[in-house]
Amino acid sequence: MQIEIDPNSGFCHGVTTAIRKAENELGGDASLFCLGDIVHNESEVERLRALGLITIDHDQFATLHDARVLLRAHGEPPEVYNQAQRNNISLVDATCPVVLQLQRRIKAIHQQHPDAQIVIYGKPGHAEVVGLVGQTGGQAIVVQTPEEAAALNFERDIFLFSQTTMPLDGFHEIISLINQSIQPAANFQYFDTICRQVANRLPRIQAFAAQHDVVIFVAGRGSSNGHMLYDACLNVNPRTHSVDSPAALRAEWFRNAQTVGICGATSTPTWLMEQCRQRIREMGEPSSENN
Repeated sequence: MQIEIDPNSGFCHGVTTAIRKAENELGGDASLFCLGDIVHNESEVERLRALGLITIDHDQFATLHDARVLLRAHGEPPEVYNQAQRNNISLVDATCPVVLQLQRRIKAIHQQHPDAQIVIYGKPGHAEVVGLVGQTGGQAIVVQTPEEAAALNFERDIFLFSQTTMPLDGFHEIISLINQSIQPAANFQYFDTICRQVANRLPRIQAFAAQHDVVIFVAGRGSSNGHMLYDACLNVNPRTHSVDSPAALRAEWFRNAQTVGICGATSTPTWLMEQCRQRIREMGEPSSENN
């Protein structure tokens, strides 16, 4: 049995940078807080917690004074920066550059066209989306499906953006619906703000999954990117199994398998996929492996 780890899986650039910043800031005398889980992977969060990173929520952030707080790659709304200034909080800003650029574009369009509908294709409540909506003072409209987009006012101008990690196909469906529905007196513009490093993983991970008898998809339970990529793998390989740690692996999954592929989300650390490979090796004692 051969075991291969997908070379295209693992942390995206934004997450890698955020974790590196956290590691560089840890180890001193002063505590380092992180506003929300630094990444949607319980194992990586626990690893950094052991190094001293303290995860807090927004309610706890509001009570902090004279502290250091890391902002994760997802980004935050303007109020977080204002609150930090009021409470003398030193920010370690690890917002992904792609997200940061998107925030600035949304803010600029909102200021230039205050009467227009700013629409964000994304998942309501997602940390990145909360930061994007904050650039409009809470006025942006979040849609996730064509049915939700159908409720827009097509007699008013629409400026459409996308959460950086959404699928391209879904974005194009929203664009098509608005193009067909927009009224002549209204203006419609869209901005493709989907991160290609993330978007390109979908066809690559499906090709990877199709090459193996069994696929182990490693991701945290709270990773929306992980849910999407797991479903993509399952669509091309019914012997795909999702795990969040090596302990979740089952020996019966590998019966009669000649090749096993291990892959993961943009929030999955490489070391966790390697641990899964080692556990599979211990279960089946394969004679060879590829990486």
